[in-house]
Amino acid sequence: MKTLLDEYYRYDLHNAGYIERKKSLPEDSIAIYGITQSGKTSLIKHYLLSHKKSTYLYLDCRDIRLDIHELNAILEQFCKENKISILALDNYKSAITLFEIEQTILSSEIPLELPFSTLHLNLLDYEEFLAFEQKYDSTALGHFFQLGGFPAMHKTPSEERSLYLQKTFSNALDETELAILIQATKMTTQKVSAHNLYERLKVERKISKDKLYVHLQSLFDRRYLYGLEKFNHPSAVKKLYLCDIAIKHALTLQKHFGRVFENLIYLELLKHEIECYYEEGIDFYLPTRAQIILAVPFENEHSLFKKVEALEAFIITHEVKEVIIITMNLESTLSHPIAKIEMLPFAQWALGEE
Repeated sequence: MKTLLDEYYRYDLHNAGYIERKKSLPEDSIAIYGITQSGKTSLIKHYLLSHKKSTYLYLDCRDIRLDIHELNAILEQFCKENKISILALDNYKSAITLFEIEQTILSSEIPLELPFSTLHLNLLDYEEFLAFEQKYDSTALGHFFQLGGFPAMHKTPSEERSLYLQKTFSNALDETELAILIQATKMTTQKVSAHNLYERLKVERKISKDKLYVHLQSLFDRRYLYGLEKFNHPSAVKKLYLCDIAIKHALTLQKHFGRVFENLIYLELLKHEIECYYEEGIDFYLPTRAQIILAVPFENEHSLFKKVEALEAFIITHEVKEVIIITMNLESTLSHPIAKIEMLPFAQWALGEE
């Protein structure tokens, strides 16, 4: 095992072409979490490369050559002998014993119950995506719909992108979880219960309700899937959203641009940590901002005005000050006696969010 540690210690880390993310690592111990391929490893390597090589040890805990029992027996002493002050355990496993050292950096798919600071690394939002594009023109938004938020998609040839994501999820998920995710791609933005998913999946495969519930909860816990609550009805069926819009393209042939567009808006709200809910006829209600957001990629002002009229009772009851209608490229302000109504292109809205 010491031979393997020596090998890792001698490695020259490579992180070519790294593009700054909105989040960065502090100088104290931290546990990073996020779904597979969200950029955790690149973030860790970028941080380590800003330090003197002899001061850190980077280990990828997925390495099948690592014997955890042997590792626990020698890791602390190895760090002391080599005066290592930063220990980075990528893809950390809870069986690995931690010890006192100047800085520990851990990464995992789920939050770890440890006395460390935590950092949740999302996939790219639209602003970060533009940095990866290294340009901003009329093609950028369309490209975002094709690639989604996985950083590696920018380096993946177009004909290999779907296969790349399929391989990524096949490696990260077990067979049942992957089957649930595939089914979820066909039901995104709809009100979906665990029972709904079970009824659909049992037609394709033998599966028990209990097993499905456990694996479905795992996908929610690891943030591959999200559920949006109905306003003031936490026990009501939630609306289902994917962690990235590119998943729908990669795992199903089903096309529905309106649902993809709504999913994209939800992810922007999520990444900006904005509290939101759904209501009947309302895609997103933001109570702390007294706002309603409607996802309407293509529609004329007259039909949009009719949609808002149908929401007047909710607007008055909840003292909504603003209705934002997010479109692909239409921009306008509609005159309405009850609330301010703005039509905003997605790019303008996403880049304007605080």
